[in-house]
Amino acid sequence: MLKYSLAAFFLAGTVFAQNTISAEKQAAMKADLVGEIDHMKKQAQVMVDSVFSFGELGFQEFETSKYLTGVLEKEGFKIERGFAGIPTAWVASWGEGKPVISLGSDIDDIPQASQKPGVAYHEPMIEGAPGHGEGHNSGVPLNIIAAIAVKKVMEREHLKGTIRLWPGVAEELVGTKAYFVKAGMFKDVDICLFTHVGNNLGVSWGPSGQNGLVSIEYMFKGESAHAAGAPWRGKSALDAVELMDVGYNFRREHLRLATRVHNVITNGGDQPNVVPPNAAVWYYFREADYDHIMNLWRIGDNMAKAATLMTDTEYTERLLGSAWPGHFSKPIAEDMYENIKKVGLPQWSEDDQKLARAFQAELKQPVRGLATKLQEMRPPREERPEGEEGAQQPMGGGSDDIGDVSWTLPTVTLRFPSNIPGGPGHNWANAISMATPIAHKGVIAGAKVQAMTMIDILTHPELVKSAWDYYNNVQTKVVKYKSFVRDGDKPAIWLNEATMAKYREQMKKLYYNPAKYDTYLEQLGIKYPTVRSGAGSNQ
Repeated sequence: MLKYSLAAFFLAGTVFAQNTISAEKQAAMKADLVGEIDHMKKQAQVMVDSVFSFGELGFQEFETSKYLTGVLEKEGFKIERGFAGIPTAWVASWGEGKPVISLGSDIDDIPQASQKPGVAYHEPMIEGAPGHGEGHNSGVPLNIIAAIAVKKVMEREHLKGTIRLWPGVAEELVGTKAYFVKAGMFKDVDICLFTHVGNNLGVSWGPSGQNGLVSIEYMFKGESAHAAGAPWRGKSALDAVELMDVGYNFRREHLRLATRVHNVITNGGDQPNVVPPNAAVWYYFREADYDHIMNLWRIGDNMAKAATLMTDTEYTERLLGSAWPGHFSKPIAEDMYENIKKVGLPQWSEDDQKLARAFQAELKQPVRGLATKLQEMRPPREERPEGEEGAQQPMGGGSDDIGDVSWTLPTVTLRFPSNIPGGPGHNWANAISMATPIAHKGVIAGAKVQAMTMIDILTHPELVKSAWDYYNNVQTKVVKYKSFVRDGDKPAIWLNEATMAKYREQMKKLYYNPAKYDTYLEQLGIKYPTVRSGAGSNQ
């Protein structure tokens, strides 16, 4: 809702005066956007299904990036590839002048989440292969549809402004957005509109409630020996890894409720008859703010050092990813929510609801089907300093490196309904809807909201001014952004190479061919919806 002072309007008007229009004209433009986006339903479906079929893990999204940038080039966008030294990262730009609007969404998927779409039970396309078990195949197609529609209106109405699109590479590894910030992706951007798949249309402002994190791999070096003939001559790097893990497990009792620490052993040695001279363990240290995250990292370093003292080994470490907790723009979120109310939720078919109910029954979740009512946008919970009366410890949760972007410029995240309520996240089950009419309808609804909000930003300079006022005078008044990325740290672009090398040739055989098949479901021979006998009925 645009409630800003006349003074603020004139302060910003010198930059955007050429774009100011009447309320009636803006309403007509938004109606045109809705029509344009409805006419692109087929294009949206093809993009969503195509990216789903590529199914690429973080840092290995080569087919996905090639395909999406090809679509954008055909629409007149200029592409900068390999941004920040990351092979699958890119920036697509169109237009000129201010305001500069940045549209982002993620493109990577989940290990071992291969799943046939439209099938309401576990049915991998390729056993053990990765798949879009979070729905990252949908967000950039949404942004492309919105950008194309807004571009057409801008050309017709002679509106000044610049549209930029970019992919969240390796978001599941929180591996790139801090590097995007450091490399200057957002240095002249006015507003960032991010989007992420969900099961309703929604947006929020203020602290996100998510944790930030650092992702650290500890690599231990010892000395090999015959594990039976002369074990006393060996110095086991694996012993060091295990002792570090034991130490951190004991420490958990004395950490805050917001803390989330989890790990995998990435190298446990070669074979049992050789004392392992090399071993490694990969930790995620999650907490609610920068200082507490840095404290967990410090504890991790102490545990690693202690483990080397107990085993006469050495260690080195490397940063594999990082994320700040998000903080989102109140003025932009309020404007976006008004557009959400205008667009509303998609009209779900009985087949859509049947799939959703069967999915929920399969996962032993409350059987409620797809959302039919919008979520309210509520203010964030009031935060109080630790030790102050009434203060509560934050509860921990997931992370997203869009947080780094949100501390760099006014940012919001639009959630759109392409997934089914009740999924566990990061799992094959969350892929079930992602190349079905549910995903396609959710993307269209989200694209309309995104495009309408872009028009508001282009034609209301006071909205941009208010967003920066909130950013400068509320969000960053006390808390200042400090990147976890150190000089010398580099993106971990080698991650997931081996996994994709193992499965890519099999996966290529299943890439979507829209020239031959109307939908990916048709190509796979899947009847929509496919449910267990008796599942999916009204319950």
